[in-house]
Amino acid sequence: MKRINIVICGLLATLVYTSCSHDLLDIENPNEPTTGTFWKTEDDAQKGLDAVYSRFYKEGTWMRWLSFRYDLGSDEGWSTSPWNELADWTRFNYVNYNFWEGNNQHWEDFYVSIFRANQVLHYVPEISFTDDTKKNRIIGQAEFLRALWYFQVATLWEKGALVLEPKDGSYKPEEVPEARLWAQVEADLQSAAAKLPESWDADNRGRATIGAAKALLAKAYMQQHKFAEAKAELQWLIDKENSLYGLMDDYMDNFTHYNENNKESIFEIQFDDKNKGGTGNDASMATGFQRTQFYAPGGIGWQDGKARAWLVGEYKREKNLSGENDIRLYHNLYYKTSPQDFPDENPLIYGRKWDDGAWGDHMFIRKYSTGYYRDREDYFAPNNYRLIRYADILLMYAECIVETGGTPTEAAVYVNKVRTRLSTNLPTLQNSIFANALSSKDAFLKRLQMERALELCFEGWRWADLKRWGLLDTQEGIDELKSRDGDFNNFILGKHKRLPIPQIEVDNSDGKLTQNPGY
Repeated sequence: MKRINIVICGLLATLVYTSCSHDLLDIENPNEPTTGTFWKTEDDAQKGLDAVYSRFYKEGTWMRWLSFRYDLGSDEGWSTSPWNELADWTRFNYVNYNFWEGNNQHWEDFYVSIFRANQVLHYVPEISFTDDTKKNRIIGQAEFLRALWYFQVATLWEKGALVLEPKDGSYKPEEVPEARLWAQVEADLQSAAAKLPESWDADNRGRATIGAAKALLAKAYMQQHKFAEAKAELQWLIDKENSLYGLMDDYMDNFTHYNENNKESIFEIQFDDKNKGGTGNDASMATGFQRTQFYAPGGIGWQDGKARAWLVGEYKREKNLSGENDIRLYHNLYYKTSPQDFPDENPLIYGRKWDDGAWGDHMFIRKYSTGYYRDREDYFAPNNYRLIRYADILLMYAECIVETGGTPTEAAVYVNKVRTRLSTNLPTLQNSIFANALSSKDAFLKRLQMERALELCFEGWRWADLKRWGLLDTQEGIDELKSRDGDFNNFILGKHKRLPIPQIEVDNSDGKLTQNPGY
């Protein structure tokens, strides 16, 4: 691991999790930690917390499959995977509600993560610490992480079990509605923000901070259209510009394994390529970013995930102040005519020329790829995943300004910071071909939807954005999405804005969990 030593701790937490189970002979291993022998010391508390972080290294998270739900399920991407069931789950063809990679693994990985956070929150308050600040920071991180996973449950399924204590295998989860999930996310993040530091030392980079808690809390508020509350949380981060946070001059610094944990990072998942095992809980547990293998062109990766062509067209609608195409297009997508659009950039892809036979006219996702330093992908990319960036904060703040009565001109100040980043070098909105966006609230918000796509595409927020903007709630919204992404021809209003609850969870709940409407 780069900063947080969590691999061995992941193994330890698994032992704690399974310690109450006995084999057929009912023989206990005296050397195996149990909940009765483990949660005693400050070191135990730290290990237990690090085991919560270790859950980022599971396929159902951003490590691999969650990007299929958020990137490829939105209008930004699509799948041509020969694995038909995998591709179907990006185009709203949900037949098998127990499809592991598309549904059940998300549910399991989220709730195991919540279980581990619950262990910390249940046991650590009873442990004596020499420094209460350290104790509170451990608790605050666990609150942040639990909220992060409940945020995903609310976003994907819109209801689920609300479990706040560690439970044994006999527990039957009882569902709560979406509002209860968001309320818990709010409560956890408010509590976390009061305990967490503004920053960590070099050995602890990647841990949650007050800024991360406030940013995620703002996102939770915005998903519920609580824009005034979100704006107040975002204000704290805006006020820290030039001291804690800011934009990197080079847009690409946010997506390579160079310059990680930089000033633009609010929270990022720490990946590396040192451990090259599987995704179990042993000492060689993989800690690499695996999405890159699935998004890379054939012959380099699996090309299961691809970009929609409309993004290229949108990037090319305006030139920067030097009369060139928006450099974000080059950094975010591979496509056949990219060398002509960017004659001053490297024309090769992973050191190769475009393969007409294998790649045709498809658009590939360059963001987070490792083609900048090697010639093929594998399951061990070292890039950290920047879950929340300061650019996102600026764009959210602009949205909150106009949603709380501010003017488009006031909000444009923050959009312009993103547009005029040194490497992007676009004109301000006022001086662009989109100047009409400042004419009204509705015009500004519509332009902001595109500004977010051009800055944040393939970073996992588009699906939440589409839900917040109501585009998944009306036929007009779906028609707009269809014009960009043919998969939305399969979208059924009132049904596909949420996933089906894994059927095995419904069946095993003794009626306490019910299937989502329409399924």
